[in-house]
Amino acid sequence: MQFTTLAHLIDEDFLREAFGHIKKKAAAGVDGVTAQEYAEALDANIANLYQRMRSGRYKAPPVRRVWLEKEDGKQRPIGIPALEDKILQRAVTMLLEAIYEQVFYACSHGFRRKKSAHHALREIRENCMNIGIRWILDADIKGYFDSIRRDILREFLRKKMNDGTIIRFIGKWLNAGVMEEGKWTSTETGTPQGGVISPMLSNIFLHYVLDEWFEQEVKPRMKGRCFLIRFADDFVIGFELESDARRVMEVLPKRFNRFGLTIHPTKTKLIEFGRPDRGQTSGKGKGTFDFLGFTHYWARSKRGYWVIKRKTKAAKLRTAMKAMWRWCKHNRHRPIDKQGKKLRQKLHGHYQYFGITGNFKLLDVYLRGTERAWWFWLGRRHQSGQIRWDRFTQHHLVHFPLPRPRLVHNV
Repeated sequence: MQFTTLAHLIDEDFLREAFGHIKKKAAAGVDGVTAQEYAEALDANIANLYQRMRSGRYKAPPVRRVWLEKEDGKQRPIGIPALEDKILQRAVTMLLEAIYEQVFYACSHGFRRKKSAHHALREIRENCMNIGIRWILDADIKGYFDSIRRDILREFLRKKMNDGTIIRFIGKWLNAGVMEEGKWTSTETGTPQGGVISPMLSNIFLHYVLDEWFEQEVKPRMKGRCFLIRFADDFVIGFELESDARRVMEVLPKRFNRFGLTIHPTKTKLIEFGRPDRGQTSGKGKGTFDFLGFTHYWARSKRGYWVIKRKTKAAKLRTAMKAMWRWCKHNRHRPIDKQGKKLRQKLHGHYQYFGITGNFKLLDVYLRGTERAWWFWLGRRHQSGQIRWDRFTQHHLVHFPLPRPRLVHNV
């Protein structure tokens, strides 16, 4: 089934609902308009946007580019669209969600309603433990969001949605270019990271490149059992048999090259990850792999069974600790009660994601590192350049306590 008339569904009420779904505290784009300012005359602004959209006078402004630091010290670009772009992109995304949620496979977990990274982690654990998986193909797509070919993306979109107006809107956003330090630059490939519609477009692209191909062509040809778990552009494939794993590993780069994507030659690897032998009474199983910020490994449970455990990836923990150290340094002159409130928020956010069964020790490491960073930089406000540790623990941590580690996601 192909949908050919969708644009008429985007009326003023639909745009108003889309405005309700965008983040109100997000940074402003090149227009400098914030959600709070736009909401002051919301009805008039929405009516104006609707008229420009219907008459074809709507133009997509360039995306403001900022850079975020990655784990390896490099930087990655993030695009911040103008506010009206966000509203219209959210409206189109809502339409596409209604169509593609019926199409996407269960193996896809990224940027989908009622799915999350922890759903993906749970499925990996269950599959590896219950269907005899012994090999993990840990793959990495090189510069995925910047490498999406727009001509192929349009072909994929037209398979289910061939509304010319919606296609033109998407084309305007993709070709709007980026604005950085007052200079406009055009972009030939990719979708701007940070754009409201980018996650949906990236999911559609990989649905046809990877998910559909794996479920319809690869899986039926395998001699043993296998599974695919994908979160946005991160994915792992598990295999029961080594021969199946090596066949897919050989053909995977060719499949991605066909659509203009590149599998990273050094970051993509095949890992032996089977349940340890029954005779092995201690230690850990063979091989580990990293996915969604966690290192996965086999270990004994408290009852003596071999189970898959997860712990915070070492690089993720180092990055989080460095970020906390920098925050304490740059905010050391703020009132202590406000510092304590912000640190509690940061710790709760960390526990919310990394608070998973088996990871308590590294949560505690993060807490202790936060306490040491706060103690060190508060000492720089003191005349002597330091605060005695016992005074810090008996005064600051008593009056402004930091939350203890807690497991949010129980297995």
